[in-house]
Amino acid sequence: MIDWTQVTALRDQIGAEEMDEVVNLFIEEVEEVTERMRQSPHTADLKHDLHFLKSCALNLGFSDFSDLCQKGEKMARQGQADQVDIAQMLHSYDASKSCFLDQKNSVLEA
Repeated sequence: MIDWTQVTALRDQIGAEEMDEVVNLFIEEVEEVTERMRQSPHTADLKHDLHFLKSCALNLGFSDFSDLCQKGEKMARQGQADQVDIAQMLHSYDASKSCFLDQKNSVLEA
């Protein structure tokens, strides 16, 4: 679910003191898009939203969520936006975020 190797590599790149700020910014930006998707799941911008979410997820190690975003983005680009399982994607984000926040301090301090 979480690629902790990516997370620790990011921390090493930006520094431990900046990590919380990056995590908070990531969550804030992703929450804006996921909330829009919860309210109006099939917008004309779905492929762009999923591309953005995929990139964010990759950077912070949300591997399962990123995979679902990539799959959905591909479907949306092929004209199948109405077939993208947004509920599954949002559930994956919620589960990934919960797992990440529960474990990040113990993993990053190790």
